[in-house]
Amino acid sequence: MKRTGIELEKYVAQALAAGAAEAKIVPATNIRTAEWVRLKCQFGCDGFAKGLCCPPRTPTPEQMKRVLADYRRALIYSYVCTPSDYRTKRRRMRRLVTELERAAFLDGHYKAFGLGDGPCRFCRDCNLAGDCRHSEKARPSMESCGIDVYATARNSGIKLEVATRRDGPSKHINLILLD
Repeated sequence: MKRTGIELEKYVAQALAAGAAEAKIVPATNIRTAEWVRLKCQFGCDGFAKGLCCPPRTPTPEQMKRVLADYRRALIYSYVCTPSDYRTKRRRMRRLVTELERAAFLDGHYKAFGLGDGPCRFCRDCNLAGDCRHSEKARPSMESCGIDVYATARNSGIKLEVATRRDGPSKHINLILLD
């Protein structure tokens, strides 16, 4: 069965109803990878190599580029957090990644795969010696796979700027690869 853009709009509505600030279906060609992105994980994130959803255990930018070549469309959505609601809202939006992925899968988008933002925080200490304790809901971040989130957002018509203050709002982006 051929999938139409109209049929995919229900995922946009679901994301918006769950608290996303903006959501849209975009061509997968909007998604950009770059080798420098993982340097930001390695030399800028205190979670580097501490989780199963972080480098070096995630696809490299080159591997992710090949994965993206298998997709035509994706759902991209943003959400905004303030310091007072950061933890709660980020947890809710992270769960939304797998909820949308599952909904798309059950609707016949069997390749659906979600990518979150930032390090996974489902466990206090990740089970690096074994399997993921939350594999049904843990997903790698776009950054950990070498996706240039800023270029991807810009290509998708979403304004994203660097959050320059810890005491101000911050905008985050999540992505569901659909078909």
